Amino acid sequence: MKRVCMLLPLLLLFAGGNAQQKANYKLAEKFQAVSFGGLLGKYSMSIFPRQINNTDKFWFEFVTEEGRNFYFVDPVKGEKRLLFNNSDIAQGVSQITRKAYNEKDLRISGMKFSKDLTKMTFSMDGKYEFDFETKKVRAIEEKKDAEEEGDIYSWMNFSPDRKYILYAKNHNLYMRGNKYKGMDTTEIQLTTDGEKYYSFARDAEDDKGGEAETDARWFKDSRHIYLVREDTRKLKDMFVVNSLTKRPTLEKYRYEMPGEKDLCQYELWIIDVEKKTANRVPADKWTDQYIQVLHPGEKGDKLFFQRFKRTWDEVDICVVNTETLDVKELIHEVDKPFRDYHMQNTVILNDGKDILFRSERTGWGHYYHYDGEGRLKNVITSGAWVAGHMAAIDTVGRAIYFYGYGREKDIDPYYYMLYKANIDKEGVTLLTTENAQHSISFLTSRRYFIDTYSRVDTEPKFVLKNNQGKMIMELAKPDTRRLKELGWCAPERFTVKAADGLTDLYGIMWKPADFDPNKKYPIISSVYPGPFFEYVNTSFHLNDGYNTRLAQLGFIVIAVGHRGGSPLRGKFYHRYGYGHLRDYPLADDKYVIEQLADRCSYIDITKVGIFGHSGGGFMSTAAICTYPDFYTAAVSSAGNHDNNIFNRGWSEIYHGVRESLKMVKGRDGQDSTIYMYACKVPTNMELAEHLKGHLLLVSGDIDKTVHPASTLRMADALIKAGKNFEMLILPGNGHGFRGKAEKYFERRLWYHFAKYLLGDETVIEDEY
Repeated sequence: MKRVCMLLPLLLLFAGGNAQQKANYKLAEKFQAVSFGGLLGKYSMSIFPRQINNTDKFWFEFVTEEGRNFYFVDPVKGEKRLLFNNSDIAQGVSQITRKAYNEKDLRISGMKFSKDLTKMTFSMDGKYEFDFETKKVRAIEEKKDAEEEGDIYSWMNFSPDRKYILYAKNHNLYMRGNKYKGMDTTEIQLTTDGEKYYSFARDAEDDKGGEAETDARWFKDSRHIYLVREDTRKLKDMFVVNSLTKRPTLEKYRYEMPGEKDLCQYELWIIDVEKKTANRVPADKWTDQYIQVLHPGEKGDKLFFQRFKRTWDEVDICVVNTETLDVKELIHEVDKPFRDYHMQNTVILNDGKDILFRSERTGWGHYYHYDGEGRLKNVITSGAWVAGHMAAIDTVGRAIYFYGYGREKDIDPYYYMLYKANIDKEGVTLLTTENAQHSISFLTSRRYFIDTYSRVDTEPKFVLKNNQGKMIMELAKPDTRRLKELGWCAPERFTVKAADGLTDLYGIMWKPADFDPNKKYPIISSVYPGPFFEYVNTSFHLNDGYNTRLAQLGFIVIAVGHRGGSPLRGKFYHRYGYGHLRDYPLADDKYVIEQLADRCSYIDITKVGIFGHSGGGFMSTAAICTYPDFYTAAVSSAGNHDNNIFNRGWSEIYHGVRESLKMVKGRDGQDSTIYMYACKVPTNMELAEHLKGHLLLVSGDIDKTVHPASTLRMADALIKAGKNFEMLILPGNGHGFRGKAEKYFERRLWYHFAKYLLGDETVIEDEY
């Protein structure tokens, strides 16, 4: 009987699928090479064409296990070949310098070609010329043009004709002539009212007094200058403490919070260097409006700009006469509940004769063609799909090339597909028919483009196509031999439903390289809720934000989009989260995991983890507190747990800001109207009392994007609620963790999930 009693605990321990497992740290460490910082990150996964002498001929470099090679391409002839033999260059330069060079990793730059393409100059331990016919290298002297003689500093903003130099000093604008153009170098002050936080300098806090950079820009006429000047004098300060300096240092910066009264004020200024005048454009329409320049007129006589209302639901496209400063409103758009800033696009063509305006007025983002007076001429794109960012514009051929999403049946709506449209009529032509994610690089003639396309489970293809979408040639093949030898497994794509049971959601799943379908694995959701973009890979990636390595420990890791997370799915999908910025993605994430567990017998739904950074940190904490009986463990890094102290634009745009009016009587007895704004976003601190699982909070101590106060306030709420949790502060780190701190954080991420999802408390000492 005694022997039976002793064996009983062991029998119970190994009887089910929930037995303790060991985290496979060795396999996770092995996959450190599968990142941009690892060995495989050195091989080419993209192509950047460098055009030759304003022709369609180009060259590109490409790295594989065989080395770094340089290729020449002539699209007209359909020709591709090695640009040169690396050994000819390396040996030729070596004969001159008497140094040795690695022929497999030849590092050259500044390549320029003779008109007849028989010679090439380049830099590599000096300046050289290579003769393509003789294969000889000779050293040459580096000559400077007269206008480029002398020292050139970053603060020098040259006019297009190179006659004048514009710069800031003591927060004002100055200019002087360029002596190498024979101009008078006497310093001329253009403005007089500049001061700290109301500056013409790029750095509005800089009081050093010397020449400084400015964000002011020249018109092409080299006479007029424009600038959106920011008045931050009433903004309140934020602070972080850098504890790693000799004496801990207080770092101060200005920061706008949601609902605040005193914000940055944007002013549009026009400077005339001939008349020596600087004037503020009377562009005010709304309180606390935001101004953005769209296009300076070719002749310097006008400037196109747009202004946004603080509630972000109205926008104007305007033009100002640079001589009279008269402002004309061309297009007024109302977009409820908010205009999507990241996808909005207005293109000014032919010096203002054509305006291409992107609008979601039908519920789908599309392009509309207006004339220079703001009259609608024609619709360009339409339908239940999204027209996105421009890839190229052919003003001569009256054509635009742009990415579209969700138009093609049975193709992932997140895949970037290239379309061509005529500016003057409605209708589109698909140019990329492959069922994959496409990245396009046009040559300047717009006759050809390089199409790089892939999927998460399909390595990239690099092809040259013409502007009709016809493939001319394959340019290169990525080297993934070592990747396959490592045992790397591509993530798997899946489609599930949102919590409404109707909306399709798209995600990817990572499994361990030693995956056994007969075993049970905890599942971890890698999250970022948007709402401006969903960080769910759609193309082939080596570096996927910890997911591949985390899976190797013995987990199923997923990333999936949620309603409200992306503008690529149309306005209804994207605006789902408006008004409930904290909670909108949570039900979808839970329902996705439940569906996958029902579908996949190897998923252990009793052990669910969740993690994310920034907005993902905010979401992961909200999830484990909202569904405390569902999520077992969470890691929340740099989370904006209190959006009321986070970036004003984020909270006011995506959650909403209430505008109200108040009538006040002035000293003169006259009534005036004051606009008041309020914004209140629910916080994670309000959920702290519900925590049951295991939460790790992480923050850099000098994070100026998401202030560490958000993490500390969450910690305070958990302490007051009597909850157990863990917290890690990374000294000297901001919003993005770096170096050894990032590696340390990733280990803590591993340990946290290994301990609470696998029951493995092993800690491996390592030197980062």
